[in-house]
Amino acid sequence: MANKQKTIYCCSECGNESANWAGKCPACGAWNTLIEVTLDKSSAGKKGGYSRTVVGEKPRRLAELDITEEIRFSTGISEFDRVLGGGAVQGSLVLVGGAPGIGKSTLLLQMCALTGQEKRVLYVTGEESQRQLKLRANRLGVSGGDIYVLAETDLDQILGAVEELKPDIVIVDSIQTVSDASISSAPGSLTQVRECTMRIMRLTKEKGLTVFVVGHINKEGSIAGPKVLEHMVDCVLYFEGERSTSFRILRAVKNRFGSTNEIGVFEMVDNGLACVENPSEMLLSGRPENCPGTCVACVIEGTRPILAEVQALVTPSAYNAARRSNGVDYNRAAMLLAVLEKRGGLSVAGCDSYINVIGGLSLVEPAADLATSLAVASSFLDRPLGGDLAAIGEVGLSGEIRSVSALNQRLSEIARLGFKRCVVPAHGRDEAKQFAGLKLIPAGNISEAIASVLARES
Repeated sequence: MANKQKTIYCCSECGNESANWAGKCPACGAWNTLIEVTLDKSSAGKKGGYSRTVVGEKPRRLAELDITEEIRFSTGISEFDRVLGGGAVQGSLVLVGGAPGIGKSTLLLQMCALTGQEKRVLYVTGEESQRQLKLRANRLGVSGGDIYVLAETDLDQILGAVEELKPDIVIVDSIQTVSDASISSAPGSLTQVRECTMRIMRLTKEKGLTVFVVGHINKEGSIAGPKVLEHMVDCVLYFEGERSTSFRILRAVKNRFGSTNEIGVFEMVDNGLACVENPSEMLLSGRPENCPGTCVACVIEGTRPILAEVQALVTPSAYNAARRSNGVDYNRAAMLLAVLEKRGGLSVAGCDSYINVIGGLSLVEPAADLATSLAVASSFLDRPLGGDLAAIGEVGLSGEIRSVSALNQRLSEIARLGFKRCVVPAHGRDEAKQFAGLKLIPAGNISEAIASVLARES
């Protein structure tokens, strides 16, 4: 008898299934996200479907659970360990996403070389042959160790190899190329990605493996596939950066075993990715001297302060509506420009304002507001702030400058890198410590800040 097939519509954002197509998902409200999926009824109940029993264990009291055994281990890459929360966790499923060519496979292959000396590693590649992977490993200097390579896309074959080899670490590159033969849809489809990830997750928890899964991103910059994919895994990491530049930023957007505020900074060199132990010096390298429109901000990423250069270019607009293109949050930049217009006395409404953060770092913390505003004011007035100036503070709608957390930690990093002056909120001056060689310039509002650092010398 021919297999009976059923067509449903699955939302790519939330994974909700609907019998009929609609322009708007009835569960999450997203538009144009329902995608047609064909299910094979004959495959129901097979190992590809969901199971009632995931792990064959009996319920235990929370107080009786033992967590004294060390379950973390180092990947051998300090910045990678930092983002993971102190190292990889045994029995965890980690999803690594990023643009093509950004360095995902390079990072994981380098990790294999370092962890393969003590642990057994299985590298499953669905995009390259074994010979191609070997050529890349030679280029990165990866040789020796207990590392096995499997060029396979069939999920049953992959899980069978894991059962036979019994590795400690498994790398799947990439999840979009893996397919389950019991599902009739093509590899990379919503159903395939979801079901394959679910079966890999079960094996991870049952065997206590550490699995790293590589995921492609779509044109919006998110992991391709259903949004529920990110809810299944324990940790979601994103590789950020431009392919034209040598620096990469690894950021955790979800981590069940650590903080999501930590970032790892890498530099792409001839033999792979190298850790950048001091990101502030890297982000400030090559900074122009005595140039208007540049200011240094200090933000906290996880547990460490990082200095970043904010550049602004303000020019008269040739159109009726001014254009504003920036490397920071668009709405935040528009608000700061409005505050400068209303409270700072600068007529920037009829100008094109371009704001950019050097090095590919994304400034989402309000502590960078003052540095961004001073960079715009410096470009508008065409007066340099000086290469020895940094700024810390949040700007409110009434133009006031509010204090920020970890002020002394930020000032310590600014003084360490040789800056001589720093604009700080007047409200938080009392709690600020004095650091050798660093002069604090208190400012209560944006007008005072502009006047204190951009006033013309008589």
